[in-house]
Amino acid sequence: MSQFLEDDNQEEELFEHHSFTVDPGQEMTRIDKWLCDRIANASRTKVQAAIEADCVLVNDRSIKNNYKIKPGDKIRVLLPEPPRDTEVYGEDLPLDILYEDAHLLVLNKAAGMVVHPGFNNYSGTLVNALVYHFGQLPQKDAYHRPGLVHRIDKDTSGLLVIGKTEFTLSHLGKQFYEHSIHRRYWALVWGDVKEDEGTIRGQLARDLKDRRKSKHYDDPEIGKLAITHYKVLERYHFCTLVECRLETGRTHQIRAHMTHLGHPLFSDEMYGGRDIRKESALPRYKQFIANAFEIMPRQALHAKELGFVHPQSQEWKQFDCPLPEDFQQLLEKIRTYTGALYS
Repeated sequence: MSQFLEDDNQEEELFEHHSFTVDPGQEMTRIDKWLCDRIANASRTKVQAAIEADCVLVNDRSIKNNYKIKPGDKIRVLLPEPPRDTEVYGEDLPLDILYEDAHLLVLNKAAGMVVHPGFNNYSGTLVNALVYHFGQLPQKDAYHRPGLVHRIDKDTSGLLVIGKTEFTLSHLGKQFYEHSIHRRYWALVWGDVKEDEGTIRGQLARDLKDRRKSKHYDDPEIGKLAITHYKVLERYHFCTLVECRLETGRTHQIRAHMTHLGHPLFSDEMYGGRDIRKESALPRYKQFIANAFEIMPRQALHAKELGFVHPQSQEWKQFDCPLPEDFQQLLEKIRTYTGALYS
C-alpha cells in the first residue's frame, strides 16, 4: 500500500483535486504530457511524482508515467501541497472570537471558510485572517498553519482553539495527541438511526475509489484507528439529529463514520448526502427535501462543544457554540414538517 493511503492525517485542502474524462476523438498520448497541458502550473516533474505516489488514477487504477490515455478514460488527480516557502498574507476578514487571552483564543468558524491555505485557496482562509489580526503566530509544522493545532472542514461550522504562543501550541498539541480534548458535534444524518447511542470503531484511510474521501476499514493494517461515540437527540422519520463525541480526530471522521453506519450527513454531497433517500409517506416529500437543500447547501455538521486544559492556568475551559442560522432554520423547517417533538 502506498504511503499516501497510509497517511490518513493528510487533509483535503492540502491537495488539489482534478477529474477528467478523455474525449472520444483523443489520440493516444502519454498521460504525464496530457495532464501538463490541462492543469495550470503543473510541471511534468510534478505530475510524474504524483503518478509515482499513486495520486493519479485512470479508471480507478494506478498507472505508470508512460501510460497512454485512450478515449473514454476517467482520470482523477491529486497534487500535493504547495511549496513550503509560499508566503501567507494577512487579510482583513471578520473573526467570531468567543474567548481570548494572552495565550490562546477560541473562535466560531463560519461555514464556507477554509481553515488554512492550499491549492486554489491561497486567500480568504482563517489563517489569512489570523495573520492580519494577530501578526506572527507560532506554527507546529512547515505548512504555514500559524496557531493551528486542529482544523474542521471548509463547510463545517463551529469551534476552533488557536495557540498564540509556542508553549500554548505545544501544550494543546499534546492534549490532542493524547485525545484528552473534549469535542462534541451536532450532525443531521439521513435515516432513522436504529440505536439511541453507540460507538463506531475502526480504521480510517483514504477511499481507494475517491481519494478526496475517507473510508472505514476493518483491517488494522490500513489507516489509523478512529473512534466516534454517537447519541440520538431527535428523530424526524426520514432523518435523525445526532450528537457525536470524538475520541480521535481523523480527516472527515464523522462524515465517514456515519456513512459507514448507513446514515450519511444530510446535504453532504461528497459522501452521498445530497441523494434523496427512500420515498417517504409524508406529503410533497421530494419538494420538501429540495427546499431543505436550498436552506443548507452544505453538510449538516457543527462543532458545538470544545473543552481543554488551559496551558497556562491549568484550569479546565469548556465552550458551547450555538447552531448557525442555516442549521437552525433547517431543523425548524423539519420539525414543523414532521411534527417531531424534542426528545
